[in-house]
Formats: sequence, C-alpha cells, structure tokens
Amino acid sequence: MQSTASPSIFTTQFWLLGLSSFLFSSSFNMLIPELPGYLSQMGGGDYKGAIIGLFTLTAGLSRPFSGRLTDRIGRVPVMAFGSLVCFVCGLLYPVFTTVMPFLLLRLVHGFSTGFKPTGTAAYVADIVPANRRGEAMGIHGMCMGVGSAFGPAVGSMISQAFSLNGLFYTSSVFALLSIAILMNMKETLVEKQPLSREAFKLSWRDIFEPDVFSPALITFLCYFSFGAVATITPDFSEHLGLQNKGYYFMVFTISSILVRIFAGKISDQHGRMPVTIVGAAILIASMIITGYADTAFLFLAGGAVFGISMGILSPVLSAWTVDLSGDHNRGRSIATMYICLEAGIGIGAFLSAALFANKPSNLPLVFFSMAGFAAAGLIYTVFIYQQKKRQSRVI
Repeated sequence: MQSTASPSIFTTQFWLLGLSSFLFSSSFNMLIPELPGYLSQMGGGDYKGAIIGLFTLTAGLSRPFSGRLTDRIGRVPVMAFGSLVCFVCGLLYPVFTTVMPFLLLRLVHGFSTGFKPTGTAAYVADIVPANRRGEAMGIHGMCMGVGSAFGPAVGSMISQAFSLNGLFYTSSVFALLSIAILMNMKETLVEKQPLSREAFKLSWRDIFEPDVFSPALITFLCYFSFGAVATITPDFSEHLGLQNKGYYFMVFTISSILVRIFAGKISDQHGRMPVTIVGAAILIASMIITGYADTAFLFLAGGAVFGISMGILSPVLSAWTVDLSGDHNRGRSIATMYICLEAGIGIGAFLSAALFANKPSNLPLVFFSMAGFAAAGLIYTVFIYQQKKRQSRVI
C-alpha cells in the first residue's frame, strides 16, 4: 500500500503535464464561441456544423497514426506535435478570411487534438499506479477542464475588448507555451524507435483496437451531445440574450472540474461500469433540461448538469480504456477511444446543425435527439454490467 501513496501521483512531471494541457486546452477552446459568428460574417452561416465537424474529422483520422507513433517514437514528440499545430493555426486564422480557406484551416487544426490527448493519456498511464488510474485521469482532466472553462470565457472577452485577430494570436501564444513545457519533460516510453516510414504503416488494429470495444462504443454514443453543445450553444446563447457566448462553456466546465477527481476515485474503488451508468443518466437529464430552456437561468443550469455528466464520463471512460490495454498497445487503445470520441462529436455537430437549420424553434429537437443517443449508451452499459454480474455469480 505504501507504494500507492499520493506522492506517486503528484509528481513534478504530472503537474508539468497538467500545466501544458491547460494551455493547450485554452488555446483551441477560446476560439469556439466566436467562430460561428465569424463564419456567418464571411457568408458561411450554413456551414456552422463544419466548424466542429471538420475539426473532429481530422482529429479522428489522425488518431491511428498518433496512437501508433505514441507506442513507437514516444509520448512527448506526439504531444509536442499536437501543440505545434495549434500554434501555427492560430497565426493563420487572420490570413484565411473567406469561407473555404477557413474550413480548410479548421480541417488542419483538428490534427492538434488528434495527437496531443493521445500522447498525454498514455503519459499519465505510464507514471501513475494502476489502482489510482481513475483518480489520476480525473485530476489531469481537471487541468484540461480549467482550460476549457478559461478559454471560451476569456476568448470572448479578448474578441470584444480587442479584435478577433487578437484572439487568434492569443490562442497561438498559449500553444507555444504548452510546447515549451513539453520540451522539458522526461520521455516515459522505454523502448523507443526512430521515426521511419514503417511507423506510418497502419494495420486494422491501429485503427480499431477490439480489446477496448465497450468503452469506445459508450464514448461514441455519449459524445454526440458534446458536438451539439459546441455547435449550437453559441446561437442558443444569442437567442436568450447572453452577450458572452462562452458562459455556457464556462458553467459546464466548472461543474465538470468539481466532480472529476471524485468520479475517477470512486471508479477506482467501485468499478468503471456503475459510475459510467450514473454519468450517462445525468447526461440524458442535461440534454432534456437544455432542450426545455427558455430562460438564461435554465439554459445555464442545463450546462451545469452537462458538466457534471462529462466530469464523470471523461476520466472513467479513459481509465476503463487503459485498464483493458497492455503496455505494448496503450497508445493504440487510447487512440481507438478517441477515434470514437471524435466521431461522436463530429457526427453530433453536423447532425445538430442540420436539425437546428438556424431556426430557434428547432432547439428542443436538437437536444432531445442528443438525449436519445446518450440513452443508447446507458442501455448498453447496463446490459454489459448485468452480464458481468451474472458471470461473476456463476464463477
């Protein structure tokens, strides 16, 4: 028991990684509330779903490569590449001022989250004991969550006080600071291989690791809601008269932060599936509340409940994925989960934009539909949990 005391988690490396993730998360999240309006000004209001959809498409397509590279050349280079993409894209947004080049840049920007979180999750799993994995994922997720709350709220303030170009350059600076921290971190992959053409040759298992099918499928179904939130809530905020379009993001992320540590720790003690069931049920409630929202208060209350659900599901599903992986395929397994996460977010973004069709009267339909996908995830989790309990009684 002595070897699993708190100092084995709260190391300098762990906190450096957390700071880098905070800066990375702030970098790309600070843009989200302002991009729908920015695209509309260009004349691309009908493409709002593509803002998140294209971003997650590239992230998902790049996951097999990031997972394979994480297991071959190391965690740190993969993380650094993800932050580098954020840095470069921040500098290019002021240059790409028409619809199609802007959408192309969103496609490229997606490489950032295709690489950075994959290497990060593998790094966390490398440096913490298995029996405290959920807790560690929760604490690190808190760092990401603070960035997700800080970024949108501050991003809207920067754009209002200065300009959108000022916002883009600030995003780039945050990404650069994230890279600087990573360059001073120790690599945790023991048997590294040099970068070569072989590293980019994918097999089917690099695309989908069957060992982590269950958490990956649940992630896919539950993250439709995230795609809808990222795409539709800026318009929802405007519809309800909220000047700062980042308030919903800030509220849901703050509530997420408050439960992440406890959710991960409870899942270490009582199992991943029971905690996942609770998180999925709360997610359904959050989508229903948001769909019914006709005041700013109820809208933000829905955001708070949504944050609680994400604060439960994110660290628990990540820890569950790592539980089912081995040291040799950790990056590949995490990449599989993230492919499903990005697919859920991307499809949710496109579907919600299509259902919304720029008509406020369609807002309830959008969020009730997202509740339906979360309900499918809940039903599947309950089913496999009941199966597991029956099998344990037989044994």
